[in-house]
Amino acid sequence: MFRLTLRSLRAEALRMLLSALAVVLGVAFIAGTLIFIDGMRAGTYERAGTFDRHTDVGVYAEQDPIPAALVEKVRAVDGVRAAEGELTGTAGVVGADGRPVLGFGFLAAVPTDPALQSYDVVAGRLPARPGEVVLDEETVTDEGFRLGTPVRVGGASGAARAYTLVGTVDVANTARDVGGPFIGLVGADALAVTDLGGYGRIMVAAEPGVADTVLADRLAEVAGSGTTVRTRTQILDAAVADAVRDLRQFNLVLLTFAGVAVVVAAFVIANTFTIVLAQRARRTALLRLVGATRGQVFRATLLESALVGLVASALGVLAGAGLAAGMTALMAALDTPLSGTLTVTPATVLGCLLAGTVLTVGAACVPAWQGTRVAPVAALTDAAVQVTRPAGRVRLAVGAVVLAAGVAALAGAASVGQILLVALGGVLSFLGIVLFGPVLVPALVRVIGAPARRVFGTTTALAVANAVRNPRRVAATATALVIGIGLVTSFVVGAQSTKTAIERSVDAQVGVDFLVTGIGGELPAGLVDELTGRPELGVVHERRSEVADDVEFRAAHPALVGRTLTGVDSGQVDRLGPGRVLVHRELARERDWSAGDRVTLRGRSFEVAAVVTADESVEGNGPVPAGHVVEVTSADLTRLFPAARGYLAEVDPAEGVDASAARAAVESVLARYPTVNLMDQAAYKRMLTGTVDMLLAFVVALLGLAVVIALVGVANTLSLSVVERTRENAVLRAVGLTRGRMRAMLAAEAVLTALVGAVLGVALGIGVSAGAMAFLAELAGDFTLVLPWGQLGGILAVAALAALAASVLPARRALSRPVVEALGAE
Repeated sequence: MFRLTLRSLRAEALRMLLSALAVVLGVAFIAGTLIFIDGMRAGTYERAGTFDRHTDVGVYAEQDPIPAALVEKVRAVDGVRAAEGELTGTAGVVGADGRPVLGFGFLAAVPTDPALQSYDVVAGRLPARPGEVVLDEETVTDEGFRLGTPVRVGGASGAARAYTLVGTVDVANTARDVGGPFIGLVGADALAVTDLGGYGRIMVAAEPGVADTVLADRLAEVAGSGTTVRTRTQILDAAVADAVRDLRQFNLVLLTFAGVAVVVAAFVIANTFTIVLAQRARRTALLRLVGATRGQVFRATLLESALVGLVASALGVLAGAGLAAGMTALMAALDTPLSGTLTVTPATVLGCLLAGTVLTVGAACVPAWQGTRVAPVAALTDAAVQVTRPAGRVRLAVGAVVLAAGVAALAGAASVGQILLVALGGVLSFLGIVLFGPVLVPALVRVIGAPARRVFGTTTALAVANAVRNPRRVAATATALVIGIGLVTSFVVGAQSTKTAIERSVDAQVGVDFLVTGIGGELPAGLVDELTGRPELGVVHERRSEVADDVEFRAAHPALVGRTLTGVDSGQVDRLGPGRVLVHRELARERDWSAGDRVTLRGRSFEVAAVVTADESVEGNGPVPAGHVVEVTSADLTRLFPAARGYLAEVDPAEGVDASAARAAVESVLARYPTVNLMDQAAYKRMLTGTVDMLLAFVVALLGLAVVIALVGVANTLSLSVVERTRENAVLRAVGLTRGRMRAMLAAEAVLTALVGAVLGVALGIGVSAGAMAFLAELAGDFTLVLPWGQLGGILAVAALAALAASVLPARRALSRPVVEALGAE
C-alpha cells in the first residue's frame, strides 16, 4: 500500500498542488512570524543593558521621583566608586530652520563620571557640565548642526533655551531610538528641562572587589522605603523582561492572525480531499475487491495527506524564512527600534513542519473515512461516478438552529451591548453557516445568479447549475471565504464607526479654530500665558482637570463652556467667573446644592452659579461617578491645583482678526516650544483617526492572507470540478459552446461562489460590528454603527475580481484537451 500510495501521489500531484499551496501559505505565515520574533528577541538580548555596561547596582524609584539629596547619600556609601541620578523624559530640538525637529524627542540625563558612561560617542564628547548637550548622529547630520555651536532644546519647563553641542552619540536600534531626536544633558539640566521633581533611578558603579550583592544590601539601608535596589543581573533581567513582554504580545497578535489563515487552509484541504477521494471511488472499490481492508485504504489516504503536508510545510518554512528576512530588512531600512537578525531555530523549523503536517492530516481525516464507506460492488457500477452526496438531515437541522441562535444573539448584542453576546453570536453564526451551508449557499447562488441569467442567458444558467449541483462542495468553498471576509468587514465597519464617533466628539467638544497639543506630554509651562498675551488671539483656553474627593474639577472658559451642556436646572451659566462655579446635576442632588449656594471646595469658598446637565456620551465615563463634576475658571483651578497642567489648548482669533493672522501669531510663539503641535479642527480629527486607519491597514494586511488562501480554494475546487466534468464539457463544446463561452461559464461559476462567500462574510462582519459598537456605546458614549458602503462594495468587488482571476487556469485546463479525446475520458 505504501508504494501504491506514492505512485498515486505522483500521478495526481497536480490535483494536490493548490491545496498544498494553501498549506504553504499558512505555514509560511507561522514560520515567518516565529523567525521574525526570534530575531527581534535575539536583538533584544544583545541590546539589553546597552546603557548599563558599567552599572553594578541601581536604585529605582517606585512611585515618587528620587531627590538629588539621595544621590549624595548613595555616593557616600562604602564601596561606591561612582553614583549619578538618571531620568528619561520628553523634550524637543529647534532645527536649523527655526522649526521643531520632527519626531518624538527622547531626553536622558547622561552621567558625567567616566566610570558610569556607556554611550557610544561618534564625535566630540559627552556633556561634562550644565549648558552642554549631545544629540544622536542622525539628527545632527540631517539638521547640519556643528560641534561647538548652540542648539535650542525645550521641554515641559518652558521655552527652548540654547545649549552648546559638544558631541554626537549612536543610539540606533536601542530602546532610546524612538524615531525622533535623542537629547543628552547632565542631570541638573535634564531636571530643569523636564520639570520633574527628581530622578527615575540612581546608577552606581562599585569599587573593585566589592560584590554587587553586598553593595546592594548597603544601598538598601540608605535608600529607605519608596525605592527598589537591583543588582547588575537584576537590571539586565528587568530590561530583557520588559522588551520580551512587548515582543510576546506582538507575537501573540501575529500568531492569532496566522491561526485564522490556518483554519481557512484546513477548509481548503478538507474540501480538496473530499473531491479527490470521491473521484477515486472506482479505484478504491477495486482495491477493496482485491483484498485491501477499509482500514488500509484509510491509512493510505492519511499517509498521502501526511506526505503532502510535510512537503508543503517544508516549502512553507522556506517561504517563511524569506518573509522574515524581508521584514527584518524592512525594519532596518525604516530605522525602527524593532530591528533584529534573521534567527532560525530548530524548534521553529520542527514546530512548523509538525503543525503543517498535523493540519493536513487532521483536515483529511473526515474525507478519508467517508471515502472508504462506498461498498466495493456498488463502486464498480455507475454509482461510483456519482460524487454528489446530500448533507444529512440532522446536520441541516442543527445548522438551522445554531444559525438562528447566532443571528438572535447578534441582534440582542446590537440592542443591549453585551460583549459576551457579540462573541457568542459571531461564533454561533459562523458554525451555523458551516452546518447549514449546503442549503443556504446554493440558495444564495441561485438568488445572485438570477439577474445574471436574464442578462447573459444560457452561459450563466449553466454556471449556476454547475455551482449548485454539489451543495456540500460549494458550501465548503464559500465558507472558507466567510472567515477572512467576515473578519475584514468587522474591522472595516468598526474602524469607520469609531472614526465617526471621534469626529462627532471633536465637533461637540471643540468650538475653536486652532488647537495646540503637547507631543507625548503636557503643554510646557508659560506657553498658555504667552499665547494669552498676544492681541491677535481672543480665546486661549488650556484644558485641564483634576480629581479630588471623588469630584472632577474642570477648567472652563465662559465663551466655550456651553458647547457640551444640554440643560440648566437652575441659575445662569453666564455667571461663571472668579469665585463662581457650575455644578453638574448629579453632584448637586447628592450634596443638596442649588444655584446661589455657597460651597466649600478644597478649603475655598465658591458660589454655585448654575446647576447644569451635560451630554455624558460626549464627556464619557470619567474617573469619578457620572455627573460628579464641578466646572471652574482657569484661574480658580490654578488656585485649587497649582501644579495642574493640560495636554491641549484651544485658541480662537480675536474679533476682527482673520484666521491667517491668528495662525501666524500662534506659530511665532510656538517656534520657541519644540514639544507642541499646532492644528486646526480638521488636522486634529486626522491625528485622532490616523491611528485607527493605521491599525485597520495592519489588520487587513494580516487578514489578507486568509482571503488569498480561500480564493486559492475557489480555484482548486473549480480545477477539480473541471477534471470531474471533462466529458460533460466536451459534450457542450461538441454541440456548439464556444471556447469564449466555456471560459465565461467557468468564470461565472467562480464569481458566484466567491460572491456568496463574500456576502455572507460581509453580513456576519456587520452583525459583529453592530454588537461591538453597542457595547462601546455602553462604555464610552456616542458610538453608533456606521456602514462604509464604498468600502463594503470594494470588498465584494475585490472578491469577484479575484475569483475571476482564479478561473483562468481551470478554464485553460478545460480547453486544453481536444473534444474527441475529452469525449473518451472516464
